[in-house]
Amino acid sequence: MRILHTSDWHLGQHFMGKTRQAEHGALIAWLLDTVVANQVDVVVIAGDIFDTGTPPSYARELYNSLVLGMKEQGCQLVVLAGNHDSVAVLEESQALLGALGTQVVASVGEDATNQLLTLHGATGEAAATLCAIPFLRPRELLQSEAGQDGQAKLLGMQQAIQAHYQGLYDKAKARGLPVVMTGHLTTVGASASESVREIYVGSLEAFPTNAFPAADYIALGHIHRPQKVGGLEHIRYSGSPIPLSFDEARQQKEMLLVELDGALCSVTPIAVPRFQQLASVRCELEGIRAQVQPLTEPLADGERLWLEVVLSSQQYLSDLQARVAEQLDGLPVDLLRLRRERQQQQGIVREHRETLDELNPEEVFARRLANEGLSGELNLALTERYQATLAALREAK
Repeated sequence: MRILHTSDWHLGQHFMGKTRQAEHGALIAWLLDTVVANQVDVVVIAGDIFDTGTPPSYARELYNSLVLGMKEQGCQLVVLAGNHDSVAVLEESQALLGALGTQVVASVGEDATNQLLTLHGATGEAAATLCAIPFLRPRELLQSEAGQDGQAKLLGMQQAIQAHYQGLYDKAKARGLPVVMTGHLTTVGASASESVREIYVGSLEAFPTNAFPAADYIALGHIHRPQKVGGLEHIRYSGSPIPLSFDEARQQKEMLLVELDGALCSVTPIAVPRFQQLASVRCELEGIRAQVQPLTEPLADGERLWLEVVLSSQQYLSDLQARVAEQLDGLPVDLLRLRRERQQQQGIVREHRETLDELNPEEVFARRLANEGLSGELNLALTERYQATLAALREAK
């Protein structure tokens, strides 16, 4: 059988004031064509289908169009909740989507065996067992104990996650089929990008690779860079299908085609086209046009480049925006972020006379929160609430 592993779609994301609606629509159309061309039996989205817990209406419409498209192609779809997703939002349509061939696992729930799904091959036979494990929240696995310090909580959470994986693996293995597992978490050694918000803050920093059971394949989400975990062929992050931050602009985004025949046969990356061009350039003020103009030459008529400019100079100029705009005049470019190169000072990342124009709302909030010295769990809760508020404000515009 063939499984297409993807993750971190972040439907509804606003990229520095720009909607990704057109990109995600093009991504869905491309995916449906890819499913047919590669005779895919199952698509697994390993978390963060939405960007926030309160996705805008157009993001829900895209989600529904994906479900209907997969139904029309006769391909199973499995959607796992990530740390950005709302359990309630995903569960509200769970039964309806189930009737359309999409299985949604939003939380651990009272009966963990609900995470054991049977995957069917092209002829309808049971071909693999999927341990469909979503983002695991501490409150789902642990009971808080008075007097526990941070290190004890970290160890307890790690052990609870390991026990959850092992317990499901043992049940799946007893079925006598190849075992595929999912996860939405950070693993030891994984390389992240600036769009990734760390999860399990204050409870678990990174899950050890050797703590995973001996599954045939483990499909991970949360890290946006496609990569093998610990160099292992069968434990993979697919990465996000579109760039979610400027430091991902040069990445070749991909999905992973996993082939099973009694055991893992192969894992083949499938390159995802770029549906919106974006770039980050680092240079002095006077060199902006020389660097940016060649990037615009491959654009088709009507296309525009989303651009970040990082200035090497730390000099503060009151008319900086106007001078940069002059450099870009006449080019098919939308300047989304202008900032100066960050320098390390006393272990803290700072910029000389940094202005609010150089920061996005999430960065401003994160810096303010860092000054409060709050617990990791409270930081995470406040950040999630802030993200939901931002999403509601953007939807109201």
